[in-house]
Amino acid sequence: MIYRSLLFIVLLIFFGCSKTDSNTTTREVISLKEGWKFQKGSHPNAISIGYDDTNWESVTVPHDWAIYGPFDKEIDKQDVAIVQNGETVATEKTGRTGALPYIGEAWYRNTFDIPNYNENKKVLILFEGAMSEPEVFINGKKVGEWKYGYAYFYFDISKHIKATNNTLAVKLNNNGLSSRWYPGAGLYRNVRVIVKNQESIDQWGTFITTPNITDKIAQVNVKTNVTGDNLKLITTIFDAESNEVVSNETTARFGNQFEQNIAVNNPVLWDTENPYQYTAVSKLYAGNILKDEVTTKFGIRDIKYDRESGFNLNGVPTKFKGVCLHHDLGPLGTAVNKSALRRQLKILKDMGVNAIRSSHNMPSFEQLELCDEMGFLFLAESFDEWKKPKVKNGYNLYFDDYAEKDIVNLIKATRNHPSIVMWSSGNEVPDQWGSEGVKRAKWLQDIFHREDPTRPVTVGMDQVKAVMESGFGAIMDIPGLNYRVHLYEEAYERFPQGYILGSETASTVSSRGVYHFPAKKGSMIQHDDYQSSSYDLEYCSWSNLPEDDFILQDDKPWVLGEFVWTGFDYLGEPTPYDEVWPSRSSYFGINDLAGLPKDRYYLYRSRWNTKDETLHILPHWNWKGREGEITPVFVYTNYNSAELFLNGKSLGVQTKNNSSPQHRYRLMWMDVTYEPGTLKVVAFDDQGNPAAEKEIKTSGKPHQLVLEPDTTTIKANGEDIAFVTVSVVDKNGIPCPTATNQLKFKVEGKGVYRAACNGDATSLEMFHLPTMKLFSGKLVVLVQSTKEAGNISLTVSGKDLQPAKVELKSVQ
Repeated sequence: MIYRSLLFIVLLIFFGCSKTDSNTTTREVISLKEGWKFQKGSHPNAISIGYDDTNWESVTVPHDWAIYGPFDKEIDKQDVAIVQNGETVATEKTGRTGALPYIGEAWYRNTFDIPNYNENKKVLILFEGAMSEPEVFINGKKVGEWKYGYAYFYFDISKHIKATNNTLAVKLNNNGLSSRWYPGAGLYRNVRVIVKNQESIDQWGTFITTPNITDKIAQVNVKTNVTGDNLKLITTIFDAESNEVVSNETTARFGNQFEQNIAVNNPVLWDTENPYQYTAVSKLYAGNILKDEVTTKFGIRDIKYDRESGFNLNGVPTKFKGVCLHHDLGPLGTAVNKSALRRQLKILKDMGVNAIRSSHNMPSFEQLELCDEMGFLFLAESFDEWKKPKVKNGYNLYFDDYAEKDIVNLIKATRNHPSIVMWSSGNEVPDQWGSEGVKRAKWLQDIFHREDPTRPVTVGMDQVKAVMESGFGAIMDIPGLNYRVHLYEEAYERFPQGYILGSETASTVSSRGVYHFPAKKGSMIQHDDYQSSSYDLEYCSWSNLPEDDFILQDDKPWVLGEFVWTGFDYLGEPTPYDEVWPSRSSYFGINDLAGLPKDRYYLYRSRWNTKDETLHILPHWNWKGREGEITPVFVYTNYNSAELFLNGKSLGVQTKNNSSPQHRYRLMWMDVTYEPGTLKVVAFDDQGNPAAEKEIKTSGKPHQLVLEPDTTTIKANGEDIAFVTVSVVDKNGIPCPTATNQLKFKVEGKGVYRAACNGDATSLEMFHLPTMKLFSGKLVVLVQSTKEAGNISLTVSGKDLQPAKVELKSVQ
């Protein structure tokens, strides 16, 4: 099966708040960010124009109202057997949806004007995500409703609009037992008002593919759906330096669609190492009068799935080195923030990740834009549930009425992103059992093919035996296996496609900087501190350790790659402690909820980042009271052998070997006897020469705080964030990896304290309050800009510690 495509996103360029974002009168986009009033509870009269909302809370959108807590064991407490985890007996689950108060009804209100308005204008209102069951009212009239909280949707509000003082009211309702993780609450993604002429390019109406690409020329096929008669379309393509490349004019239409074939000479291809993007400007004319204009970024690239060479990007065989990501952003909740998403992707890029799976829902536009810019492949997922329920009030309630509409909107809104190389129609759906499920899988896949014939479709399948027998797995373009590594060989033999994708892998669990003894491999292990050991040997009843997937990808050319569960910890699903309180966020992440790398980060980096050196020692070396006890030492490195020294004494050389999966990818000294001091590792190259070294030391008492911002300059747009890692060292500057001091935060100048997070899945401290304990010696403080440029300072203090201060700057 071959999929060739040039893909781009119809990307309206959005800027500030509640102002016109375009410099042309043909199309205006108003971003409704400020001026919102918010109130929980039932307020049916809030649809009225004259409703008094002066006592409501003033908020900005994107907004997640539930992230402010408090955490509470009783919130969405569930008595359930998690079938997809192999459970057969119902038990009490706490923290499964984050223990945050997302359940209930809430209302938003705003007013807006429409510059240059006249009654001949077409006006749309676009919601990029509203959690959930939104009902939308304009000037007292209901204009529409949707159900799926992860869906993008829009309504034509032309009949209900006026030039000034339009009143927008949005009712949202979140039911309990509606999610398996923290879904968030509110208008957590952007709301836009789009004003254009009646003669215009349809919403998400442009689709571009490239039937042929060579080194010398790319055939660019542009399909543009429009409304109006006697129209002309001119499409002009610019390179990354804004130089005009080529322009094409057409008046030929088939129904409401223009089709253009445009030749781009000497095309620069988009790939993960050089994510080159072009810009297309589409201008729609009636006679010589410009009626509409849309500016679009896009990339030229070729994708192919082949049973001999797997996935190919621009003719180069490429393994998916991917991670799954839930949509929450830790201490920010689900409110989308581009700087937080960018930070995540930078961390993953350094780890060697080349692919992202949006699990288990539709990705934000901002995430896709960043993946286009930074060079990530993307698996865009749609649903966690079809007709058969996983949770009582889940998507099963809406499937019949909304599944096709939600998929169509997903595809049309995002199909032009060069990063997207695959769709997913579902994840671990109970419909994997039985003939009706096969029919649903085929029906959904056909919709994807109809709307976008250029990309394949997968489903994350965990009931592998069932899908082998029913034919479910055989009909999928890409058979995706969630875990079940022991069934890969049989699935490869049984399925006709000739390849297997690890659509969800590993589910290894760990807590940053926490180590339990003895260091042993085990499933669903629980400890008295409600943490999982960072020796990276603990996993879940349905899952496995990272090496089991590494071996399949390295030894089986028909394995396309993997998407690890998960790149970052997320709120909710605190397995293996979902029956224990307090535990309110996951342990699966390669990075913790604060975005700080766990040890496992370096295991993946040692294999995936082939450009940079990796040499990492674990555990830390502060073990007062363990003197004389066995304390195993692991080293994660891209070198094949290394020698370990404790206080200058050699503990021997270890070399990677095939004696066990762990020995193949880790260097392990299992019989080290702890004594305080200096632990050093010297790595050797393939010729046996010393190539790199690393050491860690036993620290004294915590003495001095250290602040490390990810950037010292942020944009003065009221949204940009600097992430400041806070750690503590002793009087000699040695890190204190077990420090748990309570800290306080103070931000002054042209910035505000936004949140803090320490990565502790059991912490009940609220993110938005300016105090938090260190966890394993670290935490992260988020400093957000205002709309005024200038200097910003963050001061962090704690009892018996030397305080620290960092200076930041915001710029226009």
